[in-house]
Amino acid sequence: MLEDVEKTEATAAATMDWGSDAVAQALRDLGFDYIALNPGASYRGLHDSLVNYLGNRAPQMLVCLHEEHAVALAHGYAKVTDRPMAVALHSNVGLMHGLMAIFNAFCDRKPMLILGATGPIDAEQRRPWIDWLHTTADQGALLRGYTKWDDTPGSIGAAVASLGRAFALTSQRPSAPTYVCLDAAVQEQRIAPGTVLPTAKDIRPALAAAPEARVVREIAEQLLRAKKPLILAGRSTRSEQSWTDRIALAERLGASVLTNAKLAIAFPTNHPLSAGPPTTYRSKAALARMREADVILSLDWLDLGGMLHSAAFPEDARPTIISITNDERLHNGWSKDHFEYPRTDLTVAADPEATVRCLLEVIDAPAAPRSISTPPANGSAHPKPAARKGEEILLDDIGACVAELQRSRPVSIVHTPTGWPFHAMTWVHPLDSLGASDGGEGIGSGPGMAIGAALALRGSGRMAVSILGDGDFSMSMNALWTAAHYAIPVLIIIANNGSYLNDEIHQHAVAETRRRPTENRWIGQQTMDPRTDLAAIARAQGVVGYGPVERRSDLAGVIAKAVTDVDAGSPVVIDVRIAIEMDRPK
Repeated sequence: MLEDVEKTEATAAATMDWGSDAVAQALRDLGFDYIALNPGASYRGLHDSLVNYLGNRAPQMLVCLHEEHAVALAHGYAKVTDRPMAVALHSNVGLMHGLMAIFNAFCDRKPMLILGATGPIDAEQRRPWIDWLHTTADQGALLRGYTKWDDTPGSIGAAVASLGRAFALTSQRPSAPTYVCLDAAVQEQRIAPGTVLPTAKDIRPALAAAPEARVVREIAEQLLRAKKPLILAGRSTRSEQSWTDRIALAERLGASVLTNAKLAIAFPTNHPLSAGPPTTYRSKAALARMREADVILSLDWLDLGGMLHSAAFPEDARPTIISITNDERLHNGWSKDHFEYPRTDLTVAADPEATVRCLLEVIDAPAAPRSISTPPANGSAHPKPAARKGEEILLDDIGACVAELQRSRPVSIVHTPTGWPFHAMTWVHPLDSLGASDGGEGIGSGPGMAIGAALALRGSGRMAVSILGDGDFSMSMNALWTAAHYAIPVLIIIANNGSYLNDEIHQHAVAETRRRPTENRWIGQQTMDPRTDLAAIARAQGVVGYGPVERRSDLAGVIAKAVTDVDAGSPVVIDVRIAIEMDRPK
């Protein structure tokens, strides 16, 4: 059991004597179960309080071997729960290690509360040399462009209040990480007798905002008049009620529904109104479906502007576009993750799930189901890879095995690589797929994110399965130590083609444009000599490792063995060596 790992020695009942004790108590009052961290002296006071004041429970520390893993772990946890995990990063140096993973979580709109630390802001309290190196004038400036809020509180009471605000803001949709930098001197300051500190017990995040009634009626009227309505189901929570609401809205309207391959699944792919497997702006079939619609309702679609641009509607046959999103609250001048500004007929700054609930209150269920606007093109047929000779393994072969596994038991797909065969999947629950993207497309997040999701799924009866590229895995494979140490069951399948294939494809395209040798595209891209034994590295971290699997006929049997190990409580990695397929750009 996770709770049996790293038990504290029996001590006398601790009293709240130090500033860091108050911070630790605030984390408990806010309901955090875990805090992911890599140890650092800048928050040594907080570390002591977590262990000797709280007894390493609520929150329990999850030790990671790198700060980037700690953030990715919290990111994966939030993908399942929609709730923030706490993360602790050591001073400026640890924060800089974790920055890319924070950017990923920001772009993915996932909550987490990050605690940083700095050497004493009061220079007279700094130890020579090291405290000066670990002190910055404005640590929050390093990540202010891709967090929701940050603060550097200057007293014990201010630190408690700051944590409460950070929790409330990161929990409120649209979610994004928040950051609180703790002064080392404040952590190690004694609490004077009789001091009355604020409490974090009564902190409540703001409720999701819905549009006013007249706007709801206007949207409903537009949708009910439509002959071929289409819903773009974008960012969503893992709420089963919201999932059911989206289905009900589509059924009452007879509207086709598209889902986004980058995002967690928002609509069942086997439903008659599903307009096809999860898609992006590249899908010709999805764009054709958009051009057939007369009213399009976007529920926080990722890159709506790019999708509409790609559809290239004729001006005389442009559908009415209604966009429901509150994402603009996070848009800023530093990051361009807001994408192209969409040309819409009506944009409503409201929470999409709250808006759907309001629409259901004014759109009655029809006496007879409305006709489906276009023939269904869902992924329920489970097409299998074309028969072929030889033992070469393709990504479609891994997809077929994972699809078969998901048909036999509840599985949550945490991540999938570029080129994944979404057409082979059937997803009928909001936890079936957590999205193909890590948010900011920062390679190296995959292992930590898989472990965080698996932690959140412990005891749920669902297996966490993540399909990672070999580049993603190789950058952060020592994150596996945390899974081994805390016995977090997860199945990681490495689609190992020995190439940074997306960039190899780009090199091919550039060479073609410039009329240069495309045969050179592999130089500086492939990792074939030597070929790393990724399964052996996994075993060195303490997890079960299979492979390399190089024969197609062996693949299903190895996955079956791995599933048995995961069911027994083990984290497992399978190294599957697949062919390079040049027709799959990002």
